[in-house]
Amino acid sequence: MTDSYDAVYTRSLNGPENFWAEAAQAVHWDKNWDRVLDDSRPPFYRWFPGGLLNTCYNALDRHIESGRADQPALIYDSPVTQTVQTFTYRELLDQVARFAGVLSAQGVQKGDRVIIYMPMVPEAIVAMLACARIGAIHSVVFGGFASHELANRITDARPKVIVSASCGIEVGRIIPYKPLLDKAIELAAVKPERCIIVQRPQEKATMVGGRDLDWSEEVARAKPVDCVSVTATDPLYILYTSGTTGMPKGIVRDNGGHLVALKWSMQHIYGVEPGEVYWAASDVGWVVGHSYIVYAPLFNGNTTVLYEGKPVGTPDAGAFWRVVSQHGVKVLFTAPTAFRAIKREDPNGECMRKYDLSGFRTLFLAGERCDPDTLLWAQKQLEVPVIDHWWQTESGWPIGANCVGLGMLPVKPGSCTKPVPGYDVRVLGDDGTELPPGQMGSVVVKLPLPPGCLPTLWNNDEGYRKAYLARFPGYYLTGDAGYKDEDGYLSVMTRTDDIINVASHRLSTGALEEVLASHPDVAECAVLGVADAIKGEIPLGLIVLKAGVRRSHGEIVSEVVRMVRERIGAVASFKIATVVKRLPKTRSGKILRGTIKMIADGVDYQVPPTIDDPLILDEITADLSTLGYPTGSARSSV
Repeated sequence: MTDSYDAVYTRSLNGPENFWAEAAQAVHWDKNWDRVLDDSRPPFYRWFPGGLLNTCYNALDRHIESGRADQPALIYDSPVTQTVQTFTYRELLDQVARFAGVLSAQGVQKGDRVIIYMPMVPEAIVAMLACARIGAIHSVVFGGFASHELANRITDARPKVIVSASCGIEVGRIIPYKPLLDKAIELAAVKPERCIIVQRPQEKATMVGGRDLDWSEEVARAKPVDCVSVTATDPLYILYTSGTTGMPKGIVRDNGGHLVALKWSMQHIYGVEPGEVYWAASDVGWVVGHSYIVYAPLFNGNTTVLYEGKPVGTPDAGAFWRVVSQHGVKVLFTAPTAFRAIKREDPNGECMRKYDLSGFRTLFLAGERCDPDTLLWAQKQLEVPVIDHWWQTESGWPIGANCVGLGMLPVKPGSCTKPVPGYDVRVLGDDGTELPPGQMGSVVVKLPLPPGCLPTLWNNDEGYRKAYLARFPGYYLTGDAGYKDEDGYLSVMTRTDDIINVASHRLSTGALEEVLASHPDVAECAVLGVADAIKGEIPLGLIVLKAGVRRSHGEIVSEVVRMVRERIGAVASFKIATVVKRLPKTRSGKILRGTIKMIADGVDYQVPPTIDDPLILDEITADLSTLGYPTGSARSSV
């Protein structure tokens, strides 16, 4: 089976136009493309120019016409509201077509922008697909985002309509969205013509007369509308990367390449057949939610799960396994941080064994690097393949993975396996030369990028060139550092700005974290470089212990320091670590290493708008001050 991957990968690089033309036969086109790849204006490449299609048609209408009308398309599972609701393909299409009618009645046309500021409710998916149905460009903003960050996105996207909800619901608390939205509109340089609000029973929003409309009332009177053909190169959506200062970058995703790549990925990467239940435990506000909660599963004729809950706490560390068992999930895709949380609360897998997981087939992890200890723990507990794979908001679908549908390759913990067909991945040194196996450098992708990746930034070609293409001409700069081994396996270790320089020795924080995570008492950890007058930088370790650990913190710290010295060497100068209750993370689960570093270096910082709980930063500041660090303070709060 190894030859299957090798043959497909080779074919994708040697004849990319033929390869993707073949893949494009799996989707419905209203009109075929004029050519597969437009390479007339490098480094700005476009896939399937001249082709006409509709993303919503390929996600819904097509399956109804082929006999899937009564198959579940969407399962909404919300432990925070005690709700489980199933929509067939026919029912979901009815909702989408009617809401597309609502948007059309408000004057939204092909090319207009619609911002969707929503919690994890079915209406969020309905709104996304409704925009795609009429050729409008949606921009989903994570629900509960700070007003000034939402205002930046409103100013840049210039939406005609904003779709939102009265509130989001977290464990034990309600987050009113409408005040945040109203403040954002006040701050924004441009104003939407209308806001359409889903009134949730847990919190009723105050409506602004003449601007705000009630979702239910508008849908009740709406007439369903048909799909509008768009060109393959027309934008489907804008997804803004989360910046802490200035205007965020608007990642553009086109209709044609996106559809072809995601449809191909479901069967060839994830090994999922039409009709099966697939669950990406993420949020629609992130790229994983766009690609693998909404679009790819529906393109492939799957049943997708929308989960409004947490891996632990709703109600316990068995939450994921209840969903998998209850809904017959075959493949789960989530972030390593979710599994570290589960491992911390249920280290022996007792909650897991309460449920029938006999139909569960594969676990995929992505979002940040998966340490080998977490991967091996999950593999032992689940007794199914655990696949670490790597991709980015910019790529929109995996860059490196163990492609299950092409035949599983041997798993090497710590590696995302090999580049996905279509991606010519290289590791370059600072001078732009390709590095030998085992040597860490900048991970790049040779242009042109395959279909589905960003063609540019929203209204900012020069920003795209500067951020991603200028450093190594002819290559896309991922911003990640890693290496390939002798077998061609790719290990992505850290962001390039997370490489620390200790007395002129370049060290990967990911490699250090790998050692700390292997300690039997450690649930999760973070390593960052902090300023040092002698060595320039030295590594600092923060560790969170598993539930039930009662040993001396000092003893555990001494053990992890010794482990680093034994496995990496004295050159790492790893001497300082401390036990903390929890680590500051974004809502998507990424550890905020840069913010922790600024606190430790005594630099005043701005609270990242994506942070899950700003109060954690106060805890970290107190922990670092006990170690003698000067500690910076927040300039503003979310």
